[in-house]
Amino acid sequence: MDVRLISSADVADHDTPLLVLPVHASEDEVSAVIPAGVSARLTGTYAVDDLKSRVGHPVWAYLGEGPGPRRVLLLGAGPREEFDAETIRRFAGHAVRSAEAVGVPTVTAYLGTAWSIGAERAAQAAAEGGTLAAWRFTEMKEVSAEKDRVELSDFEVMMDAGVVGDAERGVTSGGAIGRAANFARTLQSRPGNVATPSHLADEAVRMAGERGLEVTVMGPEELRRERMHALLSVAQGSDEEARLIVLRHRGDPGGSAPLVLVGKGLTFDSGGISIKPAKGMEDMIFDMSGGAAVIGAMQAIAELGVPLNVVGIVPSSENLINGQAMKPGDIISSREGKTIEVVNTDAEGRLILADALSYAQSLEPAAIVDCATLTGAVVMALGHHAAAVLGTDDDLVSELQSAGEESGERCWPLPLWDEYRRQLDSDVADLVNVGGRAAGTITAACFLREFVGDYSWAHLDVAGMAYGEGKLSYQRKGAAGFPTRLLVEWVRSRAG
Repeated sequence: MDVRLISSADVADHDTPLLVLPVHASEDEVSAVIPAGVSARLTGTYAVDDLKSRVGHPVWAYLGEGPGPRRVLLLGAGPREEFDAETIRRFAGHAVRSAEAVGVPTVTAYLGTAWSIGAERAAQAAAEGGTLAAWRFTEMKEVSAEKDRVELSDFEVMMDAGVVGDAERGVTSGGAIGRAANFARTLQSRPGNVATPSHLADEAVRMAGERGLEVTVMGPEELRRERMHALLSVAQGSDEEARLIVLRHRGDPGGSAPLVLVGKGLTFDSGGISIKPAKGMEDMIFDMSGGAAVIGAMQAIAELGVPLNVVGIVPSSENLINGQAMKPGDIISSREGKTIEVVNTDAEGRLILADALSYAQSLEPAAIVDCATLTGAVVMALGHHAAAVLGTDDDLVSELQSAGEESGERCWPLPLWDEYRRQLDSDVADLVNVGGRAAGTITAACFLREFVGDYSWAHLDVAGMAYGEGKLSYQRKGAAGFPTRLLVEWVRSRAG
């Protein structure tokens, strides 16, 4: 889908099958946002009493033949003072869904002047929402309903002529970020028999070639040389070999210390010998969501030319069962040199991340941020409304929280006190991989902290946010791409 900016000066004669206008409170406010040349044609085409400001509430007007739009959708957009970035994303998402419902290839979303967040941010939010809403995962099915569906080919963001420069930058950013999140969602959605560690690596290599990123893929031999025995231990229960994917964006020719993004790329998680229940195990294709988000974020960072050095690292494996599979009670080593007593093979994500985080240290980073579908406990703590963020640097945690608010991918801090680390004490190794039922999200983060040295580090546990029912207008059931947008926002905020 193509996303572009349109000047509102052209709307009266702009050929579009669907123009979407925001409704904030009253008929008078609707009239105020109707561009000149359209209002006269709207007279008598809709019932005033039907207008509601509730976000997503639709009132249709059919204008028939003639210049300009053929249909107008008066779409609830909430109170004028609350027309912020997230509301604009949802407004744009509703616009796209409405276009799909009536089977038109183009939709034009008019933002008016109600926003108070600046033209660039408003345009970015609209482009993100429209791009995200248009995504569908259909590459593996062929049914008549899909064959007959009209594909949305164009999403137009319409803004006043006086803000075109700022708005153009916003549309460019929003389109790039939306496409990156959609790429992550596609990777997430591919089943385990397709999206293996080697497939994930191949997709990263392909994307890197298209976006001008440097890429390195390590296989078993290289991983053994790097002493990544924790990652290799998880993979030894599968016929699919482990991979470590490293993507480099050199945005600062001055050679400043890089920001490092690390994402868990567990392409299928059976739980290993500590096997998961059968019910819902099909969703374990989403256990690579952190890795998909990092790959997607690196795509957007490269496309937008962020003037910083950024490295994305994705450790990838499967967690399955064969005669060589890791067993409860095994003691394994790690790149860091620390030994780990494995008491639950279903706590494998922290093992592959341990080696990746240790490798991140070798890059002498300015900061490390990892993201992973790490614990079910985070869903108990925060539900499906926010990820957890924990870290060694309070300023970094605050930055990520702010980036979450800006991007619409929120996170909330949890403590990382030393008292929790004691739950990881082992009688036979340097630490145990599970600290018991209490505070599971925190003890998992405590485990990761053992592998980041003295570097500024934060961990995002996204298990409650990576996939879901798709209740927002710009989401679909299944993959959410979380936290692609959050990571991009954070990196861009560091760039200033």
